[in-house]
Amino acid sequence: MLPEDCSASRQSVRVGCAGWSIPKQAASQFIGAGSHLNRYSKFFNCCEINSSFYRSHKPETWEHWASSVGSGFRFSVKLPKIITHVSKLCCDSRALSTFFDEVTFLRDKLGPVLIQLPPSLEFENDRLHTFLSMLRNIYPGPVVLEPRHSSWFEDQVDFLLQDFRVARVAADPPCVPKAGMPGGYTRLVYFRMHGSPRRYYSAYPSDFLTGLAAQLVSLGRTAEVWCIFDNTASGYAIENAGQLISKLRRLPRSEDRAKMKRGRDEEE
Repeated sequence: MLPEDCSASRQSVRVGCAGWSIPKQAASQFIGAGSHLNRYSKFFNCCEINSSFYRSHKPETWEHWASSVGSGFRFSVKLPKIITHVSKLCCDSRALSTFFDEVTFLRDKLGPVLIQLPPSLEFENDRLHTFLSMLRNIYPGPVVLEPRHSSWFEDQVDFLLQDFRVARVAADPPCVPKAGMPGGYTRLVYFRMHGSPRRYYSAYPSDFLTGLAAQLVSLGRTAEVWCIFDNTASGYAIENAGQLISKLRRLPRSEDRAKMKRGRDEEE
């Protein structure tokens, strides 16, 4: 069941899906005029654009996407594979500049840029430092990194990411336990829920989402928080995102918790 509208997340929490495709089993909940994106954006306040990983898009495409959603909606955008998987971050500045020239057509609808690394890519301090220095010379905005090799989950990596204001993605299922927790820059938190136990296919159970909702609200007190569901292969992403939003809405607000605590203290 989806929430009634896209005033989904509370406080600093955004919830959405990887892409805005509406699966057949959910179509009845997205009735009405407009494109898939337009209808999707009435229920969710963010979306992750993955097609940019495979190909570039024309300025009018980015502009069309930006004009199809409301003022509070934001897109995260995945960095092209030519940079992350082919060049393995050893690209020249032209590749990065071309990408950022494109995404600027989203204007104020642009959220974090996602850098997802290949599972085989090991951490090398000089490689990452050189790449992030080049990136920050081009783009000052929010950036999140999803490494998938065990060598990336050490304190020295987190310190380097903090220096460049890059948040490390909290991914599920994690390649190592620490990969399931946010890292790096602490003012931005980005969860990617790929589906577990079967990646991209499995749905998340209600009790798991209840715990996740509480975690997101807690993190949202000091950071901007995103939670993207990538378990799209069987159409569960939209269902799980809607369930999570409903759970977020049912959690007591921080001011309500403060009042409850004052009331208990007065009774004592």
